[in-house]
Amino acid sequence: MKLIGVYDADATLLGEVSYWIGARFGLRHCSLCDITHSLFREKSQWRECQSRLEHDLHVEIETFHRNDQPDDVRACIDGKYPAVVMRGDDGAVSMFMTASEIDACGASPEKFADEISRRLAQ
Repeated sequence: MKLIGVYDADATLLGEVSYWIGARFGLRHCSLCDITHSLFREKSQWRECQSRLEHDLHVEIETFHRNDQPDDVRACIDGKYPAVVMRGDDGAVSMFMTASEIDACGASPEKFADEISRRLAQ
């Protein structure tokens, strides 16, 4: 099983810079970015949570930006970023967490990981 998170930002130099500036001025917001990244790089707390999820629950977690996500993931999300989709063993994707559900975790990698664990246990 694989979880695929897609940020509400583009993976280009211009996209990264415009997001960073917009976020500093309150013009842009991506709750998934807030969970996984600090001001300049990936949060160590997120790496620890990701490792725990992969080790304990055997779920791979991969992230993309809007402009580099797989086409089937793009179709599933349908422009509603950020989001997390699940790719099942059969290769099909389905919505796992919506933007509002990710936002409810605040900027906490631990809350996000706990919510992932809770959903997978159901």
